[in-house]
Amino acid sequence: MDGCGFFRTYLHVGLPVLRPALAFLGIFTFVNVWNDFLCPLVVLIDSRHITLQLSLAQLNGLHVTDYSVVMAGTLVAIVPLIIIFLFGARQHFIRNIAAGALKG
Repeated sequence: MDGCGFFRTYLHVGLPVLRPALAFLGIFTFVNVWNDFLCPLVVLIDSRHITLQLSLAQLNGLHVTDYSVVMAGTLVAIVPLIIIFLFGARQHFIRNIAAGALKG
């Protein structure tokens, strides 16, 4: 890496090593933001802008709850998380862990 600047060194040395950690951080951040309940509950005033998790909480009635509607809403809330996780697991985790095991 003789003659490389800081950015090129980072691009060719540091970034390939950090790629699995960055993928994990991205997936973990997405899951935390997607499942956030308290902040939208406190901040959002207008009922037109509520999140999916707040909508699921409103489906629970005081005396009666239609569980088929709640489960359908939960499935809608979980599908994007599963897609993101499977894509991230296939693209970054498995490939890089296998490559790291063979380098040693």
